[in-house]
Order: sequence, then structure tokens, then C-alpha cells
Amino acid sequence: MSEGRRSLTVLLALAANLLVGLLKLAAGLITGSAALLSEAAHSVGDCVTEILLLVALRRSERAPDRQHPFGYGMERYFWSLMAAGAIFISGAGFSLYEGVHTITGGDSSGEHLWLNYPVLAAAFLLEGTSFLQALRGVRQQAQRRHRSLISLIRNPEDPTANSVALEDSAALVGIGFAAIGVALHQITGQAVWDGAASVAIGTLLLGVAYLLTTTCRSLLTGRQADPQLMRAIEKALEEEAEIVDVVDMLSMLVGTNRVLLCVRADFVNDLSAGQLEEACLRIDADLRERFVELDEIFIQPASRRDSALRARVQARYGHSLAD
Repeated sequence: MSEGRRSLTVLLALAANLLVGLLKLAAGLITGSAALLSEAAHSVGDCVTEILLLVALRRSERAPDRQHPFGYGMERYFWSLMAAGAIFISGAGFSLYEGVHTITGGDSSGEHLWLNYPVLAAAFLLEGTSFLQALRGVRQQAQRRHRSLISLIRNPEDPTANSVALEDSAALVGIGFAAIGVALHQITGQAVWDGAASVAIGTLLLGVAYLLTTTCRSLLTGRQADPQLMRAIEKALEEEAEIVDVVDMLSMLVGTNRVLLCVRADFVNDLSAGQLEEACLRIDADLRERFVELDEIFIQPASRRDSALRARVQARYGHSLAD
């Protein structure tokens, strides 16, 4: 997904959440519905999230410099982590509080509850439009990476589109909870159903915040590149005439579609120093041409008979690459 499309996805989600949030807040204040007020808080959290994601997109595209020679790609992961915190604090916290307050005897007039239904319907349409835009972007990523949609959501390389998709899907489910709670409140006259819906929305947001936080933590602590990509790179290296065997491969995501690659390879023994340098330069160029994700490549000659190195590789991957 291009940067322009990513920004469009986030901006569309921001506009939808801002309008929806105002509608939910007005309906919640008029009817006293805890579920609608929780949904309004949910929309506020989502708006903060989208603003943070826009910051992430802008700051992560800065060029490498002396202080950050590998660039600022990981800024996207940091600000996505902050976005997950915004969902937790402003969305889940308020929803759980409002729900418990209503269940334990908070005031709820139950008047004008019918106003909530057109607001929820409008919210569903707006959130659904934003969700479809985000889902389209995630599917494109999955197709490009030859991965399943579930796999990409669980272990994304770009958390921005995934964050919007998860937020919008949670928003659609939350609207369903709110509609059920309001309907049961209206039918039974018991505000406890409204409070229960608010608690359900808060619990849902806790789950989304936890999932996003776990994902960003994995990316910030130096996750390796896609295993399918690494296997393809290993195969390409072993096809090179100068390489006898790949001894070790290290990779790390340093940004969206940006991979740091370190290779230790056993080269044929009859290469001169000059020939080895030329081979490394050509292999570097070949890899960059075939795998556009590669940002920085380091190639180091190594012996496959180095027992200490093989032991480290075995401990890391559970098997030796040079078999």
C-alpha cells in the first residue's frame, strides 16, 4: 500500500469517527444511555488514534541521518503503540466505568431511547465505509506477501492500516452491543442492560488495545522479516556461484517494507580478496533487484565448519542453516 493510500485510509477513518462521535455524544446526553456515551468515548479514542497514526506516517518517512543511520521507520511502531494506549485510556476505561455506574444504580431516565437507533444506523454506515477502505489495504498487503489475512493481522509489518481495520471492526461490533443494550433497556425498562452493553464495549476495547500493544511491542523489540521472504533470500544466495553454503542469516524490520539483512556465507576457497569483494558487491546488487524490501545488506565470509557459529545458529533457529 502506498503512503498516499495509507494516509487516505487514516484520514477517512478520522473523519468518520469525528462525525460519529458527535452524533453518539448528542444521543447519549439526550437519552442518558450509557452504551451511547461509551460509544462516544470509543469514537474519541479512535480519533486520537488516527491523529497519532498520521504522526507515525509523517515521522517514519524521514531520511536516515547521523543519529539514525537506518532511518526513522520504527517511529511508525512507536506511535502505533501510543495509539493503542489511547484506545485503552479514553475508550475502554470510560466505557467500563460508565457501565458499572449504570449497573450499580446510576440514573438513567430511559426517555427518548428511540433517538439512539438512527444515530447507531448512521454510525454503522460511516464506520463500515472506513472499515472497507482499511480492509482493502490489508488485503492488498496480504496478497503481495502471499500470506493469509489472519496471519497479517496477527503479525503485521505495517501497523497503521491494521490498526484502523481493527478499530473499525471493533466499532462495528460495539455498535451492535449498543443497539442490543438500548433495545433491551427499552423493552424491559431496566437500565442494567444499557450498562451491560457499556461493559461489553469496554471489554472489547481492552482486547483490541492488548492486541495492538502486543503487535507493536514485537516490532519495536526487533522482529525478524517474513520467514517466507527469508527462505527465498536463502535460496537465492545458495544459487550464487561463489557461495558454497549459507551459514547464518539475521534480519530485522527497521520500518514498513524495510528489512536489515546480515548474511554469513561460506565462499569458494579459490577466490582472491579482490574477487571476493567483487562477488559481495554483485550479490548485494542481485538481492536488491530481486527483493525490494531490503534496505541495508551486510555480507560476511564465514566457514561452515565454525562450530561456535553453528552452535549459535542452532540455538537461535533450532537447526543449522549450513546442513
